[in-house]
Amino acid sequence: MNPLELAGARPGPAFTVTFDGRPVEALPGQTVAAVLWAAGITSWRATRGEGRPRGVFCGIGVCFDCLVTVNGRPNQRACLVPVRPGDVIGTQEGTGHEGVRHAD
Repeated sequence: MNPLELAGARPGPAFTVTFDGRPVEALPGQTVAAVLWAAGITSWRATRGEGRPRGVFCGIGVCFDCLVTVNGRPNQRACLVPVRPGDVIGTQEGTGHEGVRHAD
């Protein structure tokens, strides 16, 4: 495909993901961060010490401010993770491991 053909490209059909229990519309190829921003959600992580809100800062996966839990996996960089239909995305508190029980 040449650049002129790409300029007229359209995304595939929208699908739904869930953020903190609420359905959010997504488009193929969007990252978690792009989906959340498009839905008006700008913060989805709280810092460890003081619980300050965080979202996208650098947008290229360097700063780790945009960490989110995706399908039960904490510490996913929202600016890098592409969404898939049915993804369950959640606000991350601190390191994302609080309250997680490990098998002994």
